[in-house]
Amino acid sequence: MSVPKSLQPAFDGIEPLITDFCNQYLNDEYRELCLHLLEKLCRKRPSPLLAGRKNTWAAAIIYAITTNNFIFDKSQPIHLTADELCAPFGLSKSTVSNKAREIRDMFNITYLNPEWQLACLAEDNPAIWLFNVNGFVIDIRMAPVDVQEEAYRRGLIPFVPACRKKTEEKKN
Repeated sequence: MSVPKSLQPAFDGIEPLITDFCNQYLNDEYRELCLHLLEKLCRKRPSPLLAGRKNTWAAAIIYAITTNNFIFDKSQPIHLTADELCAPFGLSKSTVSNKAREIRDMFNITYLNPEWQLACLAEDNPAIWLFNVNGFVIDIRMAPVDVQEEAYRRGLIPFVPACRKKTEEKKN
């Protein structure tokens, strides 16, 4: 993805804040999702990044992505409190969470949207795999391979479960 030239300064100011935070507290997969969201914010017309402080935007982007991936759940391998997430940016939880809510609403960042979920969590998120077909809710992972492939082609699921099972069976 590319960033419009007019938004390159905003991107260049926010990107290092996100990268530094992810390198210190999170991981590469979180960094990639956060930077993907930053790029989308840069391309939004009009871009909300033209107003506000860079550290607020960086914290809100991280907050939006991490809360969608259960960062506050202590059972997760990587977990932080809201205070731990906001403190490095010198911002209050309410400021960051309010801005993050705006971002989540703007880009449909929900547990149902695999675009914003860590790959390691997507596989275990039943909400991603449930679909209404002719009035019946089905788990696409139990559907025939051609149906799974079509759902993948349409961008409805993050991968074809049947193909992943075959790959894993070959490894064992």
